Amino acid sequence: MRWRLLWLLCAAGWGGAGGKTLRGGFGSAAARLEPWRPVARFQFHGDHAVLCVRIKNVAVAVTKEARLHLFQAQEWQKLQNSIQDHSCTEKFSKAQLTMTVNHTEQNLTVSQIPYPETWYVFYVDKFTCEENYSESEDIQFEMVLLNPDAEGNPLDHFSAGESGLHEFFFLLVLAYFVTACIYAQSLWQTIKKRGPMHTVLKVLTIALLLQAGSAFANYLHFSSYSKDGIGAPFMGSLAELCDIISQIQMLYLLLSLCMGWTIGRMKKSQGRPLQWDSTPTSTGIAVVVVVTQSFLLIWEQFEDTNHHSYHSHHGLASGLLIGLRVCLALSLAAGLYQIITVERSTLKREFYITFAKACILWFLCHPCLATIAIIFREYQREKIITIGVILCQCISMVILYRLFLSHSLYWEVSSLSSVTLPLTVSSGHRNRHHF
Repeated sequence: MRWRLLWLLCAAGWGGAGGKTLRGGFGSAAARLEPWRPVARFQFHGDHAVLCVRIKNVAVAVTKEARLHLFQAQEWQKLQNSIQDHSCTEKFSKAQLTMTVNHTEQNLTVSQIPYPETWYVFYVDKFTCEENYSESEDIQFEMVLLNPDAEGNPLDHFSAGESGLHEFFFLLVLAYFVTACIYAQSLWQTIKKRGPMHTVLKVLTIALLLQAGSAFANYLHFSSYSKDGIGAPFMGSLAELCDIISQIQMLYLLLSLCMGWTIGRMKKSQGRPLQWDSTPTSTGIAVVVVVTQSFLLIWEQFEDTNHHSYHSHHGLASGLLIGLRVCLALSLAAGLYQIITVERSTLKREFYITFAKACILWFLCHPCLATIAIIFREYQREKIITIGVILCQCISMVILYRLFLSHSLYWEVSSLSSVTLPLTVSSGHRNRHHF
């Protein structure tokens, strides 16, 4: 029931996500009500970018004197923030490019762009800035926004901020496939033994499979997107859903382990072996944080309906999510630091230090990359955040796998005969050595 509700919420938030091939109707009423709301935005680059518009009812467009006005994002912001009180007509007259919509199919070339930047496309007709308005038929349209490809032909549906992501997800899926071919059998055999690390490895593996599924769904979406500018919205939504569930799994895993160690150490004497304990306190904290992150992740999707697993913290939800991750990293680091400072065993300290590195990398990679991305141009930020976070979290998972599969180190750290954390096996397996 919980996952069904999550799916319904995510599907509702992502249903409006669109591509760079847009279909709909130009309406005079909507243009008068929100004249400053663009019908499209796109990051053009190169010298031969193209905006192509196809309409069905040309006569209506001619009667209404329909036009498309294109503004560079920076120029539009300057115009909006100007202290001069420009009228509606004066604002639209300052557009960098204008297209009169009076043919079945028209192309507008956007050239001489010094560097990739965002452009806004506005629909304007003779009623947009007038007080008098009479009901009229909407103009049905199809708009295609294209960038030049490697050969200079305007055939690339990807905006400047999305270029390269298709190839990245292909390489990522290929890397997952090769890794699975090499390590899947040995990992499966280890999990089948149902040793003391069985549940931890199982949860970690499920999270990794969800990450791989997200990468594969993103690759399918971008592959379709490269052909028609629309893509496969369901696959894009599925990719984000897999990523959200994976984030939740990893959060509960890391938080439960750390809380179990911390609380268990406070309750037990130093002479007894370290155990992982499940207490109402540790479970309650883990559940509250997991629910909070889940809520913020879903809220973030409603704020930004593009198919991006990692957003550029423009909205309130994204900012709160980044703040939560920073707080989690600092809290876990502080708890692990207290354990490390009083630990006498060198192997135990190495275990905790390695685990702390994996936790910090997992939680801080997104906030750090989002902060670093601010110094880059807008079209570079999404790629830096998306690629960087995925790679950092993959490295974090590799560190955790190596740590938990290293049986000799783990046997030094924990009393495997009395593991009671929810992420471990039942008491029937306590006294069996499996490694």
